[in-house]
Amino acid sequence: MVPCEVVADDGGSEVDPLSDPEERRVLYSALDSFRQYRQAAHYNTTHLRRQSFYSLPSAHMEILASTPFGLPKTLDAVDAAIDANADIADTVLALGLSMYDIDPDSTEWRGAATSQDMDKVRSTIRQLYRDWAAEGAPEREACYGPILAGLNEAFGDIAPAKRSHVSVLVPGAGLGRLAFEICNAGYAMEGNEISYHQLLMSNWILNYTTGPKSHSLYPWALSFSNHTHRSHQVQKVEVPDVFPAEELEKSCRNLASELHAHQRMSMSSGDFCVLYKEPQYEGAFDAVTTCFFIDTAPNLIAYIETVKHCLKPGGVWINLGPLLWHFESGSPEKKNSFSSSSSETDRENQDRNQGIGESGSFELADDEVVKLVEHLGFDIVEHNPVVWEAGYIQDPRSMLQNMYKPSYWMARKR
Repeated sequence: MVPCEVVADDGGSEVDPLSDPEERRVLYSALDSFRQYRQAAHYNTTHLRRQSFYSLPSAHMEILASTPFGLPKTLDAVDAAIDANADIADTVLALGLSMYDIDPDSTEWRGAATSQDMDKVRSTIRQLYRDWAAEGAPEREACYGPILAGLNEAFGDIAPAKRSHVSVLVPGAGLGRLAFEICNAGYAMEGNEISYHQLLMSNWILNYTTGPKSHSLYPWALSFSNHTHRSHQVQKVEVPDVFPAEELEKSCRNLASELHAHQRMSMSSGDFCVLYKEPQYEGAFDAVTTCFFIDTAPNLIAYIETVKHCLKPGGVWINLGPLLWHFESGSPEKKNSFSSSSSETDRENQDRNQGIGESGSFELADDEVVKLVEHLGFDIVEHNPVVWEAGYIQDPRSMLQNMYKPSYWMARKR
């Protein structure tokens, strides 16, 4: 087990969201969305399609029910895939109820999920493909690889065994894969996440899975669009691709790390711009790494000021990602939570930091972002032009490809 301590908004070592009415509401909504996943996915994905299928003229039904189409069998296969995904949702739900000592039979939290929560649980389950399936490795390498290489370059004068003395903050840690890889490379790592959907899922995958490839996931089951072959829709992947506890034990031995991974890895729950502006975090970290994160800011200045506050003088900020500004006026409307296959929808609906920042918002181009970072107290060490593409929970065989050309830069605090 990887004991990822959870740090509260006030800097304490324990979180009690049930003591705050708004936090309790958000937690209950997340938990209930995991509970409802199975029923909602079946209803929206297969039940309504069966109704439409049986409304066709009988001659047309006969054609589509026979070989090579077999649509009723396709719907049965999708139902089986949904059940496998829902088994994960149920496991995460049971763990969350136990963690927060919530009565599973209580009516207080049941029915709390909103349509946005249902969209988030769909996106969170799909994100397991990106972060914890072998098939998601190309996406991870395109995004996490440059960040890890940048860290190793910035602290290249430090022996791997002594990397445990380098403290790294990962805001918007999501399902924890980048945080895990940073810890696995020998660094002391603290991840931060505000979404209970992401926190509950990352806690399960890091701390409670029992081995590699122990759970089946069907990432594309909920969408019938843009498949070149029907088998692609019901593709099975297995998660996690590696057993986190075992991998960290191996890396500790291989690096001869002066601190065990259990002492170097923690997760915080809360608002990045509130928690990390607290006095105890002033100059606390040697590095901050942000991946597909800064465009979640309504006010990017607040993010930059927070990073500056919690970095040591001379500390580095490594960033990689696009600029899909989540609060842009007129942004694409969220699609039905069980029919969309859009990677943009997955990115929009993470909303990891909704609630961060005061009133007002703005959007900048990449060159303006870099200039703003410089203006607010950083020296740009490296700023790579866009030379590669990165998907975000993207089926590489889909007829629709949503690809980003992310910006990469490293800045050093003056």
